[in-house]
Amino acid sequence: MIGAAPAPAGPRAARIPALAWGLGALALCAVVLSPVVALVLAAGEGLGDAASGALWPHLLAHVLPRALRDTGLLLAGTGALVIVLGAGSAWLVAAYAFPGRRLLEAALLLPMAVPTYIVAFAYLDLMHPIGPVQTTLRDLLGYARPRDLALPDIRSLPGCILLLGFVLYPYVYLPTRALFLMQAANLIEASRMLGRSPSATFLRVALPMARPAIALGASLALMEALNDIGAAEFLGVRTLTVQVYATWINRSDLAGAAQIALVMLMAVAALVALERWARAGRGFAGTAQRPRGLARRRLAGPRGWIALALGLVPVAIGFLIPASYLAHSAARRVMRHGLPETILSEIGHTLLYAGAATGIAAALGFLVAAGPRLVARRFGLALIRVASLGYALPGAILAIGLLGPLALADSALSAGMTQVFGAAPALIGLGTGGALVTAYLLRFLAVSIGTCEAGLGRLPRSLPDAGRMLGHGPGATLRRVQLPLAWPAVLSGALLVFVDCVKELPTTLLLRPLNVETLATHLYGEAARGTYEDGSVAALLIVAVGLVPVVILLRLGTLQEPRDQRLTGPRPSP
Repeated sequence: MIGAAPAPAGPRAARIPALAWGLGALALCAVVLSPVVALVLAAGEGLGDAASGALWPHLLAHVLPRALRDTGLLLAGTGALVIVLGAGSAWLVAAYAFPGRRLLEAALLLPMAVPTYIVAFAYLDLMHPIGPVQTTLRDLLGYARPRDLALPDIRSLPGCILLLGFVLYPYVYLPTRALFLMQAANLIEASRMLGRSPSATFLRVALPMARPAIALGASLALMEALNDIGAAEFLGVRTLTVQVYATWINRSDLAGAAQIALVMLMAVAALVALERWARAGRGFAGTAQRPRGLARRRLAGPRGWIALALGLVPVAIGFLIPASYLAHSAARRVMRHGLPETILSEIGHTLLYAGAATGIAAALGFLVAAGPRLVARRFGLALIRVASLGYALPGAILAIGLLGPLALADSALSAGMTQVFGAAPALIGLGTGGALVTAYLLRFLAVSIGTCEAGLGRLPRSLPDAGRMLGHGPGATLRRVQLPLAWPAVLSGALLVFVDCVKELPTTLLLRPLNVETLATHLYGEAARGTYEDGSVAALLIVAVGLVPVVILLRLGTLQEPRDQRLTGPRPSP
């Protein structure tokens, strides 16, 4: 009959994509969990091996105590600094109105564009005894020799804490500012009407309500600090991540590196547990009505300019100073010697590996996020949690854990190909770009899943029912209806994954193929040799790519505020 709707898909036809998705989900869970299982097995085998077993007492006596101490102090100091900077700046732009506030709101995100190892790279050259800062100070004060005027050495644990804190505070600033703007203004205004000072209102009312957001942001910042290898090694801090790299590369002891990585895994579990404890039962429940925006206090005259200057301090230290210095150094390097000879091949390698991981992560992220719509909801949500575990693993742990599974996969493939074709193929996993792409995929798949899940969550719940009435099964509805509507979220997630892959250093250092350099590893090598100007071009390119997530956050309206946001105090006359 002309115009009649097609018959609905039968239960057997609808069951086929769900079964395929379920089998693929189980395979993905096995791949995601394999590094952790392999890490535990490698560490256990090392304890039973004579050579590695003899090394363990040395690690326990001389390596782990300092690594645990430095890691603990680094995380404690960085955590305190990111909370102070993130929560303080969030309250400044959410509770006060002053000249330049809107520009400051966006500028406070800029340090997210600069990886921690690039900030350390820039400040090491800036603050060197014969660098521009100390040289200029000696010229101004009339000193002739570097030893006549020596500033505190930035190559220290306090220096590392300072730099990491000023780079990672946006992880706390972003969710805390959003919570300050979304929470009901009644309690804060009641505190003001009762005569509480602005500082007392912040400490006793606003800060306790923002504790869940602060705990979430601080845990993410500490994960990044624990994953860092470049800044810590450049600044002389022997963290667990640095010791994993040194034990594997310098001492050629995989079992010892696995044992240290296992200690790191326990530290990650402790961070996750601490974050869950800090957020448990501490939420803020509002009314069913739309909450009124927080009324801002107007700061006029000198007080407003002082507030703007205070807000620009973390922006300047975390982004403006290192980015400006990198731009100047890169321009000077290009004018004197031209572009580095290897920069084009390094850009190609970076685009190749990051692009391959991004394409796979975008496809898998969308399929995993759609799981609750294809199969049982509980099974789909469980897969989302398992597939997102890789983001909690520092790059060094993931790299060590992937060695065993990749070697087994290569052996199985070689045996199968030999049995069928009589010849074994070249390696496609361990020692090749495939290992690096796999590591990128497992580490940043959670980013793609999160954005795709948010995009699908905004679609009407009636779409699957409408697709079934038109004769389409869940898979066809997802492909023909939901994917075209959710593609902005898929694209945003892919861009974020690409940026993370470009900036990732520990995983790239440990798993890159032989004689292959990316922008990140090239910069690491130049910093290790002390040839900072030669690495400035690669550093500037990475910073330029790192600006992408900041632009995405602005384009997606993350910094948009409620329309009913109000001001208190006298308004300026027109």
